[in-house]
Amino acid sequence: MVSVNLGMLHYVLDHIYGAFVHRTKLSTPFFSKGWGGSKLDLLESLVKQLFPVTGTQNWPPTLVQPIWKTVWETKTACLREGIFRTPCEERLINALPPESYNARVAFLAPKYVPPQKMACVVHLAGTGDHTFERRLRLGGPLLKQNIATMVLESPFYGLRRPRLQCGAKLLCVSDLLLLGRVTIEESRSLLHWLEEEAGYGKTGICGLSMGGVHAAMVGSLHPRPIATLPFLAPHSAVVAFCEGVLKYATAWEALRDDAEQEGMTLDQAMERLRSVLSLTDVTRFPVPKSPEAVIFVGATDDGYIPKHSVMELQKAWPGSEVRWVTGGHVSSFILHNDAFRKAIVDALDRLEWKEQ
Repeated sequence: MVSVNLGMLHYVLDHIYGAFVHRTKLSTPFFSKGWGGSKLDLLESLVKQLFPVTGTQNWPPTLVQPIWKTVWETKTACLREGIFRTPCEERLINALPPESYNARVAFLAPKYVPPQKMACVVHLAGTGDHTFERRLRLGGPLLKQNIATMVLESPFYGLRRPRLQCGAKLLCVSDLLLLGRVTIEESRSLLHWLEEEAGYGKTGICGLSMGGVHAAMVGSLHPRPIATLPFLAPHSAVVAFCEGVLKYATAWEALRDDAEQEGMTLDQAMERLRSVLSLTDVTRFPVPKSPEAVIFVGATDDGYIPKHSVMELQKAWPGSEVRWVTGGHVSSFILHNDAFRKAIVDALDRLEWKEQ
């Protein structure tokens, strides 16, 4: 009975947090400027092009060459930050706000260890994660196990946030698809750099919440076995914006009023958003090359991501593993970093070292 009440407390805390952040007038809701017009049509087409006909299609990606500066270093580790022009095609670049043209990345690695004897995991941002710090704190303790951490700043976030955007509240639905597509392209280029230029022996991709969705997509599309670690992630953005707490943070009236269809109702606006966001359904993506190195971590009482959504992912990718932490979405971010780190270590251990 105590555990049931505790679980309910975590679930209620998610909703209280969501009500405070999303249902008050403290900030604008998501998609306050509507659908995005012709950009949405373009993004729907480009997202569909992600699905490869063959394993080598869209590979290799554009090789990036970050310009690095050292932030700090000790006797055993070094933190660098790099900047590079987003490797996306011109149509995507033209759709981006100018602030997002250049990508930023933090790279925390052990010193004096040959890269072929190390692993590196790229960490992707969850909703509202505008800085490197939280993800560096997650990856930092893994240095002792010769696991480096690379943190990508998402488009529309941090220094890449458009001037008119309030916090993480994307202005248009098209921005969400654009954020995802560009994050995928940049992540693939960074993994290619880690494997081919830096020579790392193992690589992986992870992310929390929205970052977990993007990590699953990148892991699915990668032509070689990598560790894939979606944490507290749904199988689709439909779950987050149409079923979970974020449905209270969505500007449904703005979507209704911006529709091409005359007299669209709120219910019809929700159905259209479901249709558009179904493009983000990870279960439509190919099974990764090494499904045994895929570990999903879900929360038992998540007010944002229901359990059934996590199980949809495992069902679509036979051989993958689901682990559960006790808590809600917000509390698990704070309390369960050790469980996330253990999943990273275990997934990497299931990979073979790359032959040199």
